[in-house]
Amino acid sequence: STTVTSILLNTTTDAEAFISNAEVAVIGFFQEPESPEASQFRLAASRIPEVAFGLSSSPAVLSQYDVAANTIRLFRRVDNDWRDLDMNSEDIDAEKLTRFIRMNELRLVTEYNPVTAVGVMQSSLAFNLLLITDKKSPEHSKCMHGYRAAAELFMGKILFILVDINLKSNERVASFFKLKKSQLPALALFHVPDEEQDVVTLDEISVEHIQDFCNRFLE
Repeated sequence: STTVTSILLNTTTDAEAFISNAEVAVIGFFQEPESPEASQFRLAASRIPEVAFGLSSSPAVLSQYDVAANTIRLFRRVDNDWRDLDMNSEDIDAEKLTRFIRMNELRLVTEYNPVTAVGVMQSSLAFNLLLITDKKSPEHSKCMHGYRAAAELFMGKILFILVDINLKSNERVASFFKLKKSQLPALALFHVPDEEQDVVTLDEISVEHIQDFCNRFLE
């Protein structure tokens, strides 16, 4: 038997619960749940198991979210925003759909890479906090624990980003903030509209340190 990769959302209550339960929720709104577009949607869902996929062909659900049929909408909790992909417009297949999701799936903590960079640039949040670090370091999981906890506190205000220095393309980010590898882990806070920034290097990434740093900058 094939595993069900997308949940059928028959009512607006189903849809609301589905969205509020996920950091990133993707819903395919289809007139025909068995259409070729819907099958491409299911194929994409099977390729990205860590993202919640729902499918609805209920007229009530479509009108609740004010979407046209054959629209894919990605809902994000982190900035309380969404992105749409119109499957009628051109030949959208599972590949393009997967790329659309990868580009826009901003999370509580989003890992920065050339694909997610697009979504980060287009986020509706004015403040970005970057944890620039070495993911291979033995301290990493402890660091991340504090970072994620702090991200909860600033949700909807600051976009929390993880920049792993082992990724070649991320060396540019470190040099943009004038950081050397020996100075990591470091936090960099960036105000997108006017490019104002502040950088701090820390021995320990704790919720308290992050809170102090962010609050000072926000004031």
